[in-house]
Amino acid sequence: MSTQLRFYTNPMSRARITRWMLEETGLPYEEVRLEFGTSMKAPEFLAVNPMGKVPALLHDGVAITENAAICLHLADLVPELGLLPPPGTPERGACYRWMLFASPLEFFITARRHGTIAPSMEAGYGNEADLLRTLESAVAGKRHVVGDRFTVTDLYLAAFIGYYIQIGELEPKPVFQDYAMPHLQRPAAQRANARDDALARPAPKLEPAEAH
Repeated sequence: MSTQLRFYTNPMSRARITRWMLEETGLPYEEVRLEFGTSMKAPEFLAVNPMGKVPALLHDGVAITENAAICLHLADLVPELGLLPPPGTPERGACYRWMLFASPLEFFITARRHGTIAPSMEAGYGNEADLLRTLESAVAGKRHVVGDRFTVTDLYLAAFIGYYIQIGELEPKPVFQDYAMPHLQRPAAQRANARDDALARPAPKLEPAEAH
């Protein structure tokens, strides 16, 4: 029986990361576009994700939410691609480490954008200096964060680094650009961006028919 994947998305959301991962796997998937505040909060989708947020994935009818969880799960579906090191290896643990490190990074940048940074002793992201120093140490001088080949962790970190540089929330230091930009040029990333960019464009307005 073939795997059935249904991908819930919006092109102006974090679901762009899941789209990239789907394209990396090469697996066929059904796409469902949802809109903020309307179809994302409709009962049909709340049955999939009670948070009413995208991305979400249905795999043979089982719901998976949270970007990192979805991407890690997709990597496990295609072990032949080596998007995760083998289970039980130290390299697998290192991939989990840096993949999940993106969460405090995201929490901090969101808090900073809105002026609500919590005391470092209380916040999971600690303080800005430690957080950014740790991020730099993870990618400095490296093509791949773990091992010698592209993994889902590279996809995830490159996506966040590229986006935060784009919106001006991360200084475009060479250490970040040298790491992230080659990954963002991967064919799967380009296909994913092209699809989401097309979805984000407004539909053309139809001209009224001429009166006869």
